[in-house]
Amino acid sequence: MHDLLACAGLLLAAAITPGPNNLVVLREAGHGGVRAAAGAIGGIVLGGLALLAVVAAGAGTLLSTHAALRATLAALGAAYMAWLGVRLLGSTPGPESTRAIALPTGAWGLFAFQLLNPKSWAMVTAIVAVRPVADADGYLPLVVLFTAIPLACLLLWSFAGQRLAARLAHPRSRRRIDAAMGVLLLASAALLLVDF
Repeated sequence: MHDLLACAGLLLAAAITPGPNNLVVLREAGHGGVRAAAGAIGGIVLGGLALLAVVAAGAGTLLSTHAALRATLAALGAAYMAWLGVRLLGSTPGPESTRAIALPTGAWGLFAFQLLNPKSWAMVTAIVAVRPVADADGYLPLVVLFTAIPLACLLLWSFAGQRLAARLAHPRSRRRIDAAMGVLLLASAALLLVDF
């Protein structure tokens, strides 16, 4: 039970903190409400479950035994998140400023992105390491956690995006929100490197 609480805490921290997934959901909800973000949310959750299956099938062992591979993945992920953060900090106010940033979109785009997202790999690998299981049935509690926690966090981000929609229409407010998100992404990139 204690290891499940540790897994839930780690998953919650990773899912609620700013990152590309949350930024996409915030943006989609800001432009079209929570319903518009539903595809992105579904893709992220299903992609996370697919990543859990890949790690459980052996990719996690490969990452845990090859420090250079882990460090490379962390560096690439941090570089990508830092690039997104810098782009947000340098974006010009306007209705399409955040759309110009190259983020994945749609259910399939976000599903595939989970397999390329270093933050997701780091989270899943750490959680599987915290709670090793002997058989497939042992993964059922993790499947529940990997569904419920990211879903709840992404819904919170979508509600925030919906609430910010009116502010996103004003260039000055949009610039402030973009700058705040940029700083949070840069901080997340730095934390990703510190963890490795």
